[in-house]
Amino acid sequence: MVRTGRSPAGRRLATALTCLLGLLLAGCPSAHRDGFRPGAADAGDPYVPGHGNGGYDVTHYGLDVRYDPSTDRLSGRAVITATATQDLSRFNLDLVGLDVSAVRLGDARADHRRDDDELVVTPRDGLPRGRQFTVTVDYAGVPTAVADGTLGSGGFLHTADGAVALGQPDSAATWFPVNDHPSDKASYDLAVTVPDGLAALSNGVPGPKSSADGWTTWHWSERTPMASYLTTLVIGDYRVETSTHAGRPMVTAVAASLPPAGGAASSLARTGAIADFLASRFGPYPFDSYGGIVIADDRVGYALETQSRPVYGPAFFADDRPNPSVVAHELAHQWFGDSVSVGRWSDIWLNEGFASYAEWLWAEHDGGPTAERTFELQYAATDWSQPSVEPGRERMFGAAVYKRGALAVHALRRTVGDDTFFRILRTWTTERATGNASTGDLVALAERVSGRPLRPLFDAWLVGASAPTLP
Repeated sequence: MVRTGRSPAGRRLATALTCLLGLLLAGCPSAHRDGFRPGAADAGDPYVPGHGNGGYDVTHYGLDVRYDPSTDRLSGRAVITATATQDLSRFNLDLVGLDVSAVRLGDARADHRRDDDELVVTPRDGLPRGRQFTVTVDYAGVPTAVADGTLGSGGFLHTADGAVALGQPDSAATWFPVNDHPSDKASYDLAVTVPDGLAALSNGVPGPKSSADGWTTWHWSERTPMASYLTTLVIGDYRVETSTHAGRPMVTAVAASLPPAGGAASSLARTGAIADFLASRFGPYPFDSYGGIVIADDRVGYALETQSRPVYGPAFFADDRPNPSVVAHELAHQWFGDSVSVGRWSDIWLNEGFASYAEWLWAEHDGGPTAERTFELQYAATDWSQPSVEPGRERMFGAAVYKRGALAVHALRRTVGDDTFFRILRTWTTERATGNASTGDLVALAERVSGRPLRPLFDAWLVGASAPTLP
């Protein structure tokens, strides 16, 4: 029924009242969407164009996946809890290759479409800034690797007995929908179902396992916020050992095809001791579990600091030699890179410079050369034309990031003295724990703790084009 006898002013008042009521009930589409806009389809990091998204902040991923190595098919459900950081009309998630069958926002179906490696989700009504929401994505398909060109093979790699999912700066989007940039860290719960007899290893604290109809479900929980590239999934035939260290679970695993008492196993066996030593220098270990995984896939020519449980490629234990140095490097990342993460990849030296320096500290502690001697040798061998900060995408994993970065760390130590130096490190890992930081943040903190100007020192050792004067 339509009434025609109301005055224009009366109609305007009625419309306003109707829209006000609609806003209260989230049912006035035009008013609800006024001023709402799409979230960015990119985190704005030039080192990883197209990765990450804007307009929301994820707090938790609940992942339930099933993988069959015989068909290389993965199916999953991701339940993602987030908060809108702007008035959102739609938002994106990163997802490479996999097919999406349904998306729900809360209990309601949401429109969705694919735009290359983006999943675009459009709620029925806009999401106001500050609104917490849950999006559920059902997806399936054959996961793919990523051709990075800097670090090496990564993403979801099918193996002879299962799969390995890892990589830097990206990998997560090859096996679940995600805001794939370290600036948006979140906690994780993972349930992964695989054929009986295979291990399914991931980050965090192990949960109960259950078996039915020839399949076993493994559970993992990482409650401390984690950058997406630090997630991992390792499936296959592994010798898994679970113990307790410092009151926390320790889970280590070595591919069954590697020697049971060889260099890989003996190196992982030192995880607890190395972590304790680093804690004496950097402050308390930042996570609820320890561990490490050694894989046998030669395509992975690197080790990666996947949170709480680093993954090591087989080349680090060639000829069955122990290599505690790489364990020290990846465990140091638990403080520098995992707990305190970069906000932009141009600051990656904050991860790699400190982890490389941890190798020097461990070598000295373990009877090798002193950190001072290693500093002297590296200083003489360094190409000072390459900067540690803003190294460029192709040099993200270059010597300037790792070795020159470590030189800058030791130069700071020589300048301020041991007591102040280690107080700076422990203050950094405490005040910045679970968050993100930049080089500027480190300089400001070091100046505050030391009580002296340090910007010229950092500039000379990180970005200067010639060998800096020894402090």
